[in-house]
Amino acid sequence: MRMNLPFFIARRYLFSKKSTNAINVISVISMVGVAVATMALVIVLSVFNGFHDLVASFFTNFDPQLEVVPAKGKTVAADDSVLMAVRQMPEVELVSECVQDQALAYYDGRQAMVNIMGVDDNFARLSRIRDILYGDGEFSLQAANLEYGVPGIRLAQTLGTGAQWNGFLKIFAPQREGQLTDMASPDEGFVTDSLVSPGVVFAVNQTKYDRDYLITSIGFARRLFFRQGMVSKLMVKLKPGVSPGAAKRRMEKLAGERFKVLDRFEQHADTFRIMQVEKVLAYLFLSFILMVACFNIIGSLSMLIIDKRKDVQTLRNLGADDKTVARVFLYEGRMISAIGAVAGILLGLLLCGLQQAFGFVHMGDSSGTFVVNAYPVSVHYSDVLIVFVTVLVVGWAAAWYPVRYMSRKLVN
Repeated sequence: MRMNLPFFIARRYLFSKKSTNAINVISVISMVGVAVATMALVIVLSVFNGFHDLVASFFTNFDPQLEVVPAKGKTVAADDSVLMAVRQMPEVELVSECVQDQALAYYDGRQAMVNIMGVDDNFARLSRIRDILYGDGEFSLQAANLEYGVPGIRLAQTLGTGAQWNGFLKIFAPQREGQLTDMASPDEGFVTDSLVSPGVVFAVNQTKYDRDYLITSIGFARRLFFRQGMVSKLMVKLKPGVSPGAAKRRMEKLAGERFKVLDRFEQHADTFRIMQVEKVLAYLFLSFILMVACFNIIGSLSMLIIDKRKDVQTLRNLGADDKTVARVFLYEGRMISAIGAVAGILLGLLLCGLQQAFGFVHMGDSSGTFVVNAYPVSVHYSDVLIVFVTVLVVGWAAAWYPVRYMSRKLVN
C-alpha cells in the first residue's frame, strides 16, 4: 500500500509537540476559531429555516394549495374558458371563487381600511379556516337576508367589535359607475352595505391577514364592488396524493399568458423573498467572520514553517522537491480547517437538537407574548453541506498564502 508521505508528515506535525509551545496554542486556537464560526453558521441558518417553516405553517391554515389569478387586471369572468378547464382537471378536488378588493369599515365611531375577501361556500372545505377561529359562534357567510363578516383578530381590536358585535358593521366602497354630481353630499360617491357578526374572528398570526382582512360572502363582495359574474382568483384544492408541482405545471400550460398559477409560497412571494435575503446576508456576514477566524491558520502555518526549517532541509536532501514540501504544510492547514469544520457542524447540530427538544433559548420573558416561546429551529442538510464546503474553501485558501510564499523564502 503506497503511503502519502506529505499527509503522514503533516499529521505528525499537527499532533506532535513543537519546539515552541506557542505554535501548539495557535494551532488549537485556529481549530477552535473555525469550529465556533462553523457552529454559528449552522445554528443561524437553522433558525432562519425554523422561522421560514413557522410562517409557512401559518399560511397553510388560510391559503389554498394553488391559486389561479389574472395576469392583468383585478378580475376576470367566472365562466372564462381557462377557469372552466381548471375546474375539470382530474387532479382538482374542489375550487372556490373569490372577489377581493379594498373598502372602508366603520363601527361605533371607529373606522379602518379593510381587504374584503368575498368567498363562496366551498371556502370552508377548501381551507382550514375553522382551525383558526376564536369565539362562541360558527363560520358562516350568510343566512336568509343577512350577510355575515368574519374579521381578523387585530382588525376586530381596531374597530372595537370583539368576536361578537351588536348591530351592523358598515362597509363603504367607491362607486365604480356614474359620477359624483353633488359635491355637498360626498356620501353619494360610495356604495354602503352592512354586515352582522357570526360570533367568531380568525387569527392567522400574520399581520397581513389579522389586521386587514374581512371574510364575507362572494355575493356581498360582488354587489359592493360591482363585480357581478366576475372573480379575482380561483382557489384550488387538489385530490389527496396529487403532486402540487405537477398539477401547477399542467395548469400553467392551460393558463398560458393570461393567468398566473401560484403555489402557497408564491402567494406570499414578498414575505419569503425578504426572509431568503435575510438568510443570505446572515450567511455572508458569518462567512466574513469565518475568514477572520481563518487568519489564525496563516499565523500557525507561518510559525510552523519557521520551526521546521531543519526538517524541510532534510527532506530536500532526501530528494523531496518544492511541490512535496509545500504539500506537507498544505495538508497541515487543510486538516486544521477540516477538523474545525467537522467539530463545528457536530456541535451546531447538537445545539439545534437540544433547542428543538427543550427550547432553552426563549424569545422573551413574558409567556404568550410571541407566537412561539422559544426560537424555532429546522436543520436543512443542504445548508449543512454548504457550510462545510464554505469552511473548507476559506480554510484551504487561508493555508495557501504562507505555504506558497513563506516556505520558499525560509528554506533557501
